[in-house]
Amino acid sequence: MDINHYLERAALLRRQGYNCCQAVAAALADQTDLSEEQLYQLASGFGLGMGNMEATCGALVGAGLVAGLVTSGKGTVRLTRQISEHFKTTCGAVICKELKGIGTGKVLCPCDQCVRNAVLAYAEVCGLSS
Repeated sequence: MDINHYLERAALLRRQGYNCCQAVAAALADQTDLSEEQLYQLASGFGLGMGNMEATCGALVGAGLVAGLVTSGKGTVRLTRQISEHFKTTCGAVICKELKGIGTGKVLCPCDQCVRNAVLAYAEVCGLSS
């Protein structure tokens, strides 16, 4: 599949009520041996920076979850670091509240764009197989 399919699928899932982590993980379901529903359930606790906006963006966590599944946990820390660096360069931060401008009033990256950027970071670091 074309990268744009994954980018738009993640954004669509987000708009349909998935949290950012769920949207990224489910959009990349065909890269794993799990179903979209299983990934949705697995990622449910990681939206809004683990529920309080203080932690890493859920979209980025979703990309890391998929990377772990694809690599069977071998070398995932290195890949997740690279995904995170790419995401930060693109979005300007990795912490949910910083991305949303909580405290500063300056939104760095809205959720729909965060999920697209997390998928793009995953694709650039891990590749996407069709």
